[in-house]
Amino acid sequence: MRPYETMLVFDTTVDPQAIQISLDKTLEVIRANGGTPGAIDRWGKRPLAYEINKRKEGYYVVVEFTGEPATVAELDRILGLADEVIRFKILRLPDQRPARRVTAQA
Repeated sequence: MRPYETMLVFDTTVDPQAIQISLDKTLEVIRANGGTPGAIDRWGKRPLAYEINKRKEGYYVVVEFTGEPATVAELDRILGLADEVIRFKILRLPDQRPARRVTAQA
């Protein structure tokens, strides 16, 4: 199992219930394909860096999960088909995050 993180940008014109249903479906796809969902961080409405489909704002959600490459492939397929998702990005996280180096001050 490998650690991953996905950032989802939802269309703000969509009903909040539809956003929650899409997020639940995303988590179910992860579980159904042998993955384990982790932390879910809802950032809320934020301005986009550039216009996407004439939208200037998006609802951001970050989901951490563990899974296999097949899990990521299926998640990529499902998110690409979701109409309420403007953009998404799936990143593989390092297996172990490097420890912060502390230097002694004299």
